[in-house]
Amino acid sequence: MKTGRIVKVAGPLVVAEGLDKVKVYDVVKVGEKKLIGEVIEIRGEHVSIQVYEETSGIGPGDEVISTGEPLSVELGPGLIESMFDGIQRPLERYMKASNSSFLERGVEVYSLDRDKIWEFKQLVNVGDKVSFGDVIGTVQETPVVLHKIMVPYGIEGIVKEIKTGSFNVVEIVCVIQTPDGDKSISMMQKWPVRKGRPYLRKLRPEEPMITGQRVIDTFFPVSKGGTASVPGPFGAGKTVVQHQIAKWGDSEIVVYVGCGERGNEMTDVLMEFPELIDPKTGQSLMKRTVLIANTSNMPVAARESCIYTGITIAEYFRDMGYSVSIMADSTSRWAEALREMSGRLEEMPGDEGYPAYLGSRLAEFYERAGKVVCFGKEERIGAITAIGAVSPPGGDLSEPVTQATLRIVKVFWGLDAQLAYKRHFPSINWLNSYSLYADTVGNSLEKSGNYSNWNNMRLEAISLLQEESHLEEVVRLVGIDALSDKDRLKLEVSKSIREDYLQQNGFHEIDTFSSMEKQYKMIFLILKFKSEAERALNAGVYLEKILNLPIRDKIARSKYIPEKELSKMDDILKELQSDIEKLIQEEGVTGD
Repeated sequence: MKTGRIVKVAGPLVVAEGLDKVKVYDVVKVGEKKLIGEVIEIRGEHVSIQVYEETSGIGPGDEVISTGEPLSVELGPGLIESMFDGIQRPLERYMKASNSSFLERGVEVYSLDRDKIWEFKQLVNVGDKVSFGDVIGTVQETPVVLHKIMVPYGIEGIVKEIKTGSFNVVEIVCVIQTPDGDKSISMMQKWPVRKGRPYLRKLRPEEPMITGQRVIDTFFPVSKGGTASVPGPFGAGKTVVQHQIAKWGDSEIVVYVGCGERGNEMTDVLMEFPELIDPKTGQSLMKRTVLIANTSNMPVAARESCIYTGITIAEYFRDMGYSVSIMADSTSRWAEALREMSGRLEEMPGDEGYPAYLGSRLAEFYERAGKVVCFGKEERIGAITAIGAVSPPGGDLSEPVTQATLRIVKVFWGLDAQLAYKRHFPSINWLNSYSLYADTVGNSLEKSGNYSNWNNMRLEAISLLQEESHLEEVVRLVGIDALSDKDRLKLEVSKSIREDYLQQNGFHEIDTFSSMEKQYKMIFLILKFKSEAERALNAGVYLEKILNLPIRDKIARSKYIPEKELSKMDDILKELQSDIEKLIQEEGVTGD
């Protein structure tokens, strides 16, 4: 270990000298309490360090010790159901070790519990040839997650010894004979957070990630392995959207990163997730969730590393062949941490004081998402879907963080404060949001054979909503009586799409989640009403008679039909066609 001395302290930034051969992103221990810090810049003999703990009481002359290792996370059994801070300190055990509800300085706690015993089952035998990524055994970490123990990076050889039994994460379970000598493997491995884990090749993300939120899945879908952004002003519902996706998205693992947001939002997750039952597994959602908490009252420097910690853990589970979704709430607070450290380093500022490299740092995070073929004999396919919230001040989407994000991600869920004030949730504005995966996902659904004509229905529904905004301007100018019956019908159908389809109640046990089958049947019903109503209009039926049909209320309330009773929607469709036919016959005219 190399030691140096502090020459300057400026908040979380410490400048030291005398640290020979230290590298950028190496971890150092600062001061008498050995506070954790990371080297972020080297200028001649002076080394700039961002300290991840409170620096009060530290001054010039205090000792700095280099560990010679980059900031890394521990990967192994014990990650699921845990809550870590931005540098992977386990908050529950940290609280017990420090005997305090606050982050005490200088307390050292292992990220993964060294005392907990896990049941390891071997999958390879002595004499088998293995290399990086091969699964040598498994641990049933939770009833939902089978944790696969993989050969660490850079190791290849013949299995010399392997055991099945009960071990903690650091005990040796396998010995591999390599050309460089025997390598001992435990159930835990380390990986530097700023370096992406390798994979064989990337695949095109085509399979939809079903979230159960109709406005997302139907109009602005995200694929497994895709990237999405949720910008919106304060109170527009960014966290609500991310919570809903975390709860109901069909990923196998959820990594939720609370990055600089209020502590009560993480408390909501901790209170809700254990109580929520995953419809696919029947188990608590926490059984497949990892939480990273670096809230607004925690050290600002650690905020900068928390999304790297989260994405590295996500990559680890991706390498097992799982579909992982990572929520970063919010990348604006992360960018503010970058801005603060950049200012203290006296770097040339970019737009609004953010560093000039803001865009490239954001890209480094989002490009680690994707659908990949993993290393290993089985060639497992894993995916990371990255969803980042952005909190532009005052909802100004032209600010640097939002603009830099939009240049990178493929899905934009623009939240609207006006919709939120009207209690329309999710408050995603359908006129300015977009998804570059929409056609790909639509083609994938149509190929499955269960969702014929999906792309055309989606386009028709979006066209109606866009047309509605133009017709409303006409109505404001000259009144609704100036519209033709067909245009008034379009307004009514658009209203049905908005209020009956797009609006969801996250607290209603049925409406909080809609399967793709239910979404397909609901939008089909609404558009079928439009086509049948047009048929009746052409046959001479008055518009008021069509709009007063009782079946309209049944269509509106179809969102409350349970998933097990979707056949009721087929009955509503038959009733709709029958009612329209009766109206036409009453008029004495046969429709086309």
